[in-house]
Amino acid sequence: MFYHQRLQAFSQDYLNELQGQILSCPYFAVNNLNRDFVETKGFSVVFRRSHFPTVVQRFPYFSSYLEQALQNDCNAFYLNPLLLKTGSRVDPHIDRSLRSYCKTIEPPAVVSVLYIQVPTDLKGGELVLRNHKRQIGQIRPQINTLLFFQGDLTHSVNPVSSTGIRLSLVCEQYNLEESQLRDIPEFKIESRAIKMDKNNQRSLTKLKR
Repeated sequence: MFYHQRLQAFSQDYLNELQGQILSCPYFAVNNLNRDFVETKGFSVVFRRSHFPTVVQRFPYFSSYLEQALQNDCNAFYLNPLLLKTGSRVDPHIDRSLRSYCKTIEPPAVVSVLYIQVPTDLKGGELVLRNHKRQIGQIRPQINTLLFFQGDLTHSVNPVSSTGIRLSLVCEQYNLEESQLRDIPEFKIESRAIKMDKNNQRSLTKLKR
């Protein structure tokens, strides 16, 4: 089976908390992901299973999602909230986000997606899954659905043309050999907001001089 879904995975209170915490997070900014992610926002957390407690300590609101979504045989993860709005889209790609740390890494074993917020009048925004060139699914996002799909599938998100936000929480889950795992950060936050903050600090330092 290429993908499966769990409907009504969490309480509405938890979804509301997730949305509020993500949108107010200081790391939430124009996406740090590659050029396939057009007009999207978010941030990313890289971690090994050994540092799951660190993730929960820094981002306690991710805890319930991770406890339900993480697969027992996976040992490295790339977690990212993803916001799309009018004009956003995600072009076809296969997830390999940890390759920036280790070039020999294959695609993740599985990718999990929780739909936190979806406009009631959503136009576009469907997740399209392909196995090689054959389309095997076009999934219209539904609030509170937890989706799992095979990590080596090519996937994309159709352009969004309606108002409101399409907010999801995505986790690429990898089963790495020990030699590969050593190249992966134990815990790291990736965000354009961090880069902007560093640039601002450099500018202030120059002004003080």
